[in-house]
Amino acid sequence: MNACTDAPVYGLLLGGGASRRMGRDKAALVYHGEPQLQRAWRLLQGVVERAFVSVRESQRDDPLRARLPQIVDTRDAVGPVAGILSAQDAYPHAAWLVLACDLPLLDAATLRELLAQRDANVDATAFASRFDGLPEPLCALWEPRSHALLAERCAGGHYCPRKALLKSDIRLLPSPGEALDNINTPEEFRQLQQRREVHA
Repeated sequence: MNACTDAPVYGLLLGGGASRRMGRDKAALVYHGEPQLQRAWRLLQGVVERAFVSVRESQRDDPLRARLPQIVDTRDAVGPVAGILSAQDAYPHAAWLVLACDLPLLDAATLRELLAQRDANVDATAFASRFDGLPEPLCALWEPRSHALLAERCAGGHYCPRKALLKSDIRLLPSPGEALDNINTPEEFRQLQQRREVHA
């Protein structure tokens, strides 16, 4: 096996978002009886060797995040790419299962499928979006070799991780359905609550 294939998989839960569209911290929204950050952390920790929460410097001491192992953003980038690059900088030997914290329908089976389908010899393994067929960057396995392109794009002011995947050598998996539907606005949150009441 080569070094790439031997790379361990660590988990990175992206908990540093500003939640501007939601108007309050999405990580603190309660689903299934617990804050979404805690629920997503349990899912992630259950499938990888080590896991961390990605935070901004101003969030280090937030009670919801402070009790979990953290990687603090060290990059002057906008959005999730700052967290991904900071994790890769801290542990360059690892592949990263990167997970957004606003996926309340995600389950462990979906994460296990992603890991089972991992191709360590490409830049990343990702699911296709059920809406447009494009790769979903925030429930994806980013291999160590993806760092160079991400860093180059970031230095050039290009911060979109999905566009980085589109320019990378990736393994694209079929969509797992609604498991990767994210909740970004108060209306989407209310709609999901209503759905859960109907199906309770």
